[in-house]
Amino acid sequence: MGRIRLIWVLVLNFWLYSCSSNDDTLDQLEQETGFLTKGVYPLEDMGDLDLLVKEIGNSQYVLIGEASHGTSEFYTWRANLTQKLIQEKGFTLIAVEGDWPAAYSLNQYVQGQGSGTTQQAVQSFRRWPTWMWANQEVATFSEWLKQHNQSLPQNQKVGFYGMDVYSLWESLEEVENYMATADPTIAQLAREAQICLAPYNQDEQRYAQATLQGTSCASQLQKLLEAVQSFRARQPAQHEAAFNAEQNALVAVNAERYYVQMVRSSTGSWNVRDRHMQETVNRLVAQRGNGAKIIVWAHNTHVGDARYTDMAASGSVNIGQLLREEHASQGVYLVGFGSYQGQVVASYNWGEATRVMNVPAAKTNSWEDILHRHPQDNMLLLLRELQDVPQAMERRGHRAIGVTYNPAAESGNYVPTILPRRYDAFLFIDQTTALHPL
Repeated sequence: MGRIRLIWVLVLNFWLYSCSSNDDTLDQLEQETGFLTKGVYPLEDMGDLDLLVKEIGNSQYVLIGEASHGTSEFYTWRANLTQKLIQEKGFTLIAVEGDWPAAYSLNQYVQGQGSGTTQQAVQSFRRWPTWMWANQEVATFSEWLKQHNQSLPQNQKVGFYGMDVYSLWESLEEVENYMATADPTIAQLAREAQICLAPYNQDEQRYAQATLQGTSCASQLQKLLEAVQSFRARQPAQHEAAFNAEQNALVAVNAERYYVQMVRSSTGSWNVRDRHMQETVNRLVAQRGNGAKIIVWAHNTHVGDARYTDMAASGSVNIGQLLREEHASQGVYLVGFGSYQGQVVASYNWGEATRVMNVPAAKTNSWEDILHRHPQDNMLLLLRELQDVPQAMERRGHRAIGVTYNPAAESGNYVPTILPRRYDAFLFIDQTTALHPL
């Protein structure tokens, strides 16, 4: 009997310890998530975005992010919000993290100037990773945008443009093709820049490495840009074709600067790229005129203000920070995205085959983990409401998935972030699915 009594005492003690341990865990969870008592709203259908549109108010610049380049829900909700901003707030410009020449081709299509199908139009994006823009989600939005533009006068049609910096050779070709008729002297300058770059066979890495030995085509590109700028100055202010040529010449100059920095400083190349994005946004707004409103689509790492992440310590800036600093009086509103678990389209290494990968549960105590524990599955956070809550102002990991990704080793995919400072609003989708490449 003594042995049986001892066993029962041990079982009872273990049960009591387990209950106490569970209570401690629950208390800890409550402590970690209980601060989300305000600023949290449901996100189930398009009507739930009304609150966000109201808070955006009269902001002239709205930047909408994504936590990966391969998640369907990020693209779909971003498109939904964009539609509402176009219809209800009068936005007429969209600038995306994509090449200018490819996006300009899609822009012509959505403005009724191109032929073929919507899927063919979005497949103008041929640079790897093609799935970023050549996907069904973008095609669906593009078809909506084309229909929206159909009955509008030209100066009110919504434009779709690229603001990235990679298209050195493609942009030079665009300048040469246009100037062959418009100004053959400038077309010759474009050919001279192409001749300078010809030995590298459109291989950015080869050119970048060659610059370490003193090679440079920068002067030819700068000379071309100045000539195109002079040409555009002689055209009517709203001359779209001349603006397109000038932007391609600018892309070529900044692309060369980017590739030169690429083999010297990751921070330097990053900053060249995001400052080019800022310059492109400013140029688009100036070209459209009359206080035009613009929506930017890019990864969270570009959209979310870099000053409230560990990016600031390395000297990195991004377009969200730059536009906030430059245009605070006109209104700059930053929207981020995140998810807890699901699937994503990505590749293990740069340039390799596209894969659908499983995204594991978010790291403990990350922002995604904290939001997952909230009773609301999908949610809209209006982060200005949380800026007086101490726990919400703590720096926590925030997941960022790029075009290359390894789910088995994602510890480096978390950016330390003060969420209510980095963004103005945050859309959290607990379980996500993969994008649909064409």
